[in-house]
Amino acid sequence: MAVWDRLVGQARAIELLDRAARDAHAPDTKSNSMTHAWLFTGPPGAGRSTAAILFAAAILCENFGCGTCSICKQVLNDQHPDVNRFIPQQITITRDESESLIREASVMPLTGDYRIIIIEDADRLSEVSGNMLLKSIEEPHSRAVWILCTPSVDDVLPTIRSRCRTLSLATPAWQEVSQLLIREGIEPAMAAYSARAAQGHVGRARGLATDEAT
Repeated sequence: MAVWDRLVGQARAIELLDRAARDAHAPDTKSNSMTHAWLFTGPPGAGRSTAAILFAAAILCENFGCGTCSICKQVLNDQHPDVNRFIPQQITITRDESESLIREASVMPLTGDYRIIIIEDADRLSEVSGNMLLKSIEEPHSRAVWILCTPSVDDVLPTIRSRCRTLSLATPAWQEVSQLLIREGIEPAMAAYSARAAQGHVGRARGLATDEAT
């Protein structure tokens, strides 16, 4: 199962990200699909963080995100040394945290071709911590990739926004979420009920289905 099978209801986004990941493996291509900084936006449950992780796997995987190799499994399990997934634990991302992310981004890849920094809830960047990241996002080393996840483009500083390629995700239809749950082993009736009740929020639907099943 390719990694993209885990991203529900985002056909346009998958097409763009798959093309970018393939271009990342051929940096001399004339295509401009791949870039060093991305801003993934969308409402809660649309799959911003999931898309970021899957994109990281596709960039590093020799088969563009096969979903079964050791590289894909490491990325999906937050165990790959070249992928730093930062999940803020405070209301605001601090100066110290920004400095740490900048240091991480400056390190050359250890095993893969790229060093990938994922910032979930990047809307928690303050003006100070956001401006600290700006130069690193604007002028990273050639093997660094930044992926910022926020509900909307207005949630980050305009200076950061202007230096990122924006990818907008939408809330998937409940039917699509239901099919995902079925593929994950949930009984069809429970999958449909959970997807409807969660109103297309994938994580909430999965949690509801597994809670009800136990």
